[in-house]
Amino acid sequence: MAISVEQVSSRAALSDFIRLPWRIYRGNRCWVAPLVAEQRRELRALVPPAPAGGRALLLARENGRAAARLSLIVVPSLNASKGAAAGYFSLFECVPDQAVARALFEAAGAWMLSRGLSVLKGPVSPDGPHGDEQKGLLLDAFDRPPVVLTSYNPPYYRGLLEAAGFEKDLDLFAYRLDKDRLFARDPGRAIDYAARRYGFRLDPIDLSQIEREIDDITRILEVAVPAEWEDMVAPSKDEVRRLAERLRPVADPDLVVIARAGGQPVGFGVALPDYNQALIHLGGRRTPLSILRFLYHKRRIDGARIFILFVVPSFRKKGVAHAIYYRIFKVGTGKGYTWGEGSTIGEPNTRMRADIESIGGVRDKTYRIYRKRLTPPAA
Repeated sequence: MAISVEQVSSRAALSDFIRLPWRIYRGNRCWVAPLVAEQRRELRALVPPAPAGGRALLLARENGRAAARLSLIVVPSLNASKGAAAGYFSLFECVPDQAVARALFEAAGAWMLSRGLSVLKGPVSPDGPHGDEQKGLLLDAFDRPPVVLTSYNPPYYRGLLEAAGFEKDLDLFAYRLDKDRLFARDPGRAIDYAARRYGFRLDPIDLSQIEREIDDITRILEVAVPAEWEDMVAPSKDEVRRLAERLRPVADPDLVVIARAGGQPVGFGVALPDYNQALIHLGGRRTPLSILRFLYHKRRIDGARIFILFVVPSFRKKGVAHAIYYRIFKVGTGKGYTWGEGSTIGEPNTRMRADIESIGGVRDKTYRIYRKRLTPPAA
């Protein structure tokens, strides 16, 4: 058995990188195939001679056939801010072969060590450690399709990582939100009271004033992102704008809420319709027939994902988070949604976990970020 690992540097190798999951998930009815054209457009910028900065794609081959892959990510500004020397990986896929996985991770470690880094973490979002898209390795609930922009993987991936020397860094939780179990007691009067007492109101996002809305969300994140989070700093306005542009095709403005007090932004929440319920029927292809199939299933989407929720410290424990949850709940059920998922919430984030559990959310899935200390090979 011949195993080789290469940095993706050609269109043919990029195509093998993108198509590998179809081999891994053949016959798996829960896997939602990514749109091939969109993934190719996003990843092309990481293939030389395009300037990729601190990014690379690795592809492992077994007897010449694509067998495993990784996207590698370095964020120098994050390391400088946190006094760290960490690199990250994303888009991990692998056949059930420990030798292949070991070769891939050894090559990834060597790539990171050559750049002065001593820790490898992942899987993180393809956009980087600050993102909440496809973040973490799924540890359970393999019998259900993932909701929009969340991870899915075979059960054996956990064994591949742990046998390769990775250990738990952080667990992330997803909470099931069933219409009939949420808000067992109508909180409307209590929320109205809190809003009057603390002087806040909730506004749906105004797309006609998108620059103002982006500015307000940026200001919230500057204050609300905890300094102790190792793998995230508050994003810049340009980064928030890029996120908004990526989410625009799947976002419903009615499910994006900004809280303001005295004219100042104090919190926001974003929920996304679960477009995976429609995308799962496309097989990764965008053709006239698949588009018709998508439109047919889009009308039958019955769930949503609460994707982001932040409140500035001075307005925590004042009902703002509950008000945002309740607004999304009322609007969502009015649109016919019967369930949702709040994800992902880090295990140490006890305040957010308590908030979502208090409205009736039930912990439903666990995702794990792994870490490995890198050591140079013995001379």
